[in-house]
Amino acid sequence: MQRALLYLVAGTGISFLLNYFLLGSQGWELDLYYGFAFGLAWGVAYFLDDEKFALPQKLMYSFLGMGILMVIGYFLFNLELAVPSLIKFSMVFVAYYLIASFRSSKSLRS
Repeated sequence: MQRALLYLVAGTGISFLLNYFLLGSQGWELDLYYGFAFGLAWGVAYFLDDEKFALPQKLMYSFLGMGILMVIGYFLFNLELAVPSLIKFSMVFVAYYLIASFRSSKSLRS
């Protein structure tokens, strides 16, 4: 759990800095929100990368993460600006498990 939180914070910080300084800023608030989407996906994917979670549980928790992003995005910005955070979350989440599928253990934890 601690490492998942570390990945959440690190992913948020790295993505925010890349978006804000290198890729062109849309305002620091929106860049921080998109960075949070990246960090949340990375942290949740790492947290769920355990044998104790069945596939339906992983699906439920990933949808919960997307729901949290939508609620935050809707209240802070608008729905049009919140949707790209879902796309970013989904891409990072799927990429994590795609990369893990190439390992013999099917996990990036070990």
